[in-house]
Amino acid sequence: MHRLEQWLSAPTAKPYRNRDLEASERPYLNKNGHIDFAPGDVENPKEWSPARRWYITVVAVILVVNATFASSSPSGCLESIADTFDVSVEATNLVITLFLLGYCFGPLFWAPLSEFYGRRWLFYISFTLYLIFNFLCAFANNFAALLVGRFITGTCASSALSNAPGVLADIWGPVDRGNAMALFSMMTFIGPSLGPVISGFLQLKEDWRWNFYVLLWLAAGTELLMFTIPETLPSVVLLNKARRIRALRIPGYENVKAPVEATDRTLASIFKVALVRPWRILLDPISFLMAVYLGVVYALLYMLFTIYPIVFQQKRHWNSGVGELPLIGTIVGAVLGGALCFFNSTRDRKRMLAGEASRPEDRLVIAMFGGILFAVSMFWFAWTGEYDSIHWIVPTIAGVFLGTAILLLFVSILNYLTDTYLMFAASALAANTIFRSACGAAAPLFTQYMFDALGVGGGGSLIGGVAALLAPVPFLFYWKGESIRQRSKFAPTEDAPRKESNDDDGGRQAEQQTSRDVEKEATTRSGEEHSGSESEALSVKSAEVEAGHEGARMDDAELRTATGEIIESEADLKEHQKYWKESR
Repeated sequence: MHRLEQWLSAPTAKPYRNRDLEASERPYLNKNGHIDFAPGDVENPKEWSPARRWYITVVAVILVVNATFASSSPSGCLESIADTFDVSVEATNLVITLFLLGYCFGPLFWAPLSEFYGRRWLFYISFTLYLIFNFLCAFANNFAALLVGRFITGTCASSALSNAPGVLADIWGPVDRGNAMALFSMMTFIGPSLGPVISGFLQLKEDWRWNFYVLLWLAAGTELLMFTIPETLPSVVLLNKARRIRALRIPGYENVKAPVEATDRTLASIFKVALVRPWRILLDPISFLMAVYLGVVYALLYMLFTIYPIVFQQKRHWNSGVGELPLIGTIVGAVLGGALCFFNSTRDRKRMLAGEASRPEDRLVIAMFGGILFAVSMFWFAWTGEYDSIHWIVPTIAGVFLGTAILLLFVSILNYLTDTYLMFAASALAANTIFRSACGAAAPLFTQYMFDALGVGGGGSLIGGVAALLAPVPFLFYWKGESIRQRSKFAPTEDAPRKESNDDDGGRQAEQQTSRDVEKEATTRSGEEHSGSESEALSVKSAEVEAGHEGARMDDAELRTATGEIIESEADLKEHQKYWKESR
């Protein structure tokens, strides 16, 4: 496997596995005598060439496209599934629901495992299982087998959604990572919108099984690319480096260790953090309201795959292929939203380089715009889709702006949660992911009944009304967010009235990574209630955001640097924070 990986990655790999080169050089150690990345070290994922890092980014995004495309793909051929297994069309919506329930369940164990064993092998195992169980879906001989296959494939596919953002945070610095994350976010919306379009045309000429044949072909091609992904988690890269140095038996370095080997972390402690803390953070005011907001948005996203056929197939009598084409409008909207995020990221970068102070609430500017656009475009779509006399392009254009609003809300709110909860960001994002995935899973089960009873105008207005009620939430937190954070147990602020200490840069300045910071956690906090390593749960997050914070962290009730070194005194902490800010 090692030789196969080297051969497949040859076009982009640097010779960082050259044993002769390592044997002739003196290993670089930190002040505690543990192996570390030297300045400009080619083994540091952030020091790889731009071409190699963009290659890894593209492969990670392709893995995400497989997951998101598969989530909604069967929605274009539900009638064919119903005819084959002699069940109602409403029952076939379980094919979508169970896949999304896998999104809820999967990250709870894939992400902790990736923090313990590394990114690469979790991708290898989870995606290979996804490919295998798609055969069960494609060749299912009864409805129960299809549902079981969909739940398992959803669980396996969720690994890409939770771990791909971690890969991007591993390899990109703060300036370039925004562009990579915008690409990732766009793919999480383009995939679900494209799935029903393809499956709708397949239902016209073939049957529903061809939808899963397409998923198999896509997964098989991606499987080959997946094996070219190297390990990117810095703590595991250093661990592998320490093992190679010990194997070389370089005089004086026979027993050298990586920082992670000096810790007493266990898989059980990682799972304890990953499974318990998200539910506590969910009850925090900021986390709860943002979870409700994104739950509504995510539910609408999967309701669209039922609403569009109602508007364009049932009311306008288009066929199952052409009737799904207006969904391309939401893809255009996602691209437009991504462009706005690129623009906003560029503006923030200029402000950062100019030395302007920032706060987490600055992330909510595009959410304020997106919230208003979300409500307006929903009413627009609902009442132009209600009447057949209105040209089809009008609700389609409304869908464009709806897609833009959804993307803006997701990117802005998830970034705000990351900056607000800092070292607890992974748990906050995990809670948000589970909540919104549950909302999305329920949406296909009631959408048809809701719109049959209320009509397109009434049903859409109900969603638009809820969106209008939630639109002030970003404004509220932009205005009062800082005072709310000061009263939170999990959102550290500089003036917070509690014993915990944190990097006085706070907020988004904690997001600035360096090549020497090799774990993705930020700031410090003491006290029994908050012991445990959040970095060990960092990958428990949604596909649409990063958690790029670094600095000092709590690990098994001990304060440690990002590389795992124990901070024994306040002077050590100040020295670490000073180095972190200067080397940014």
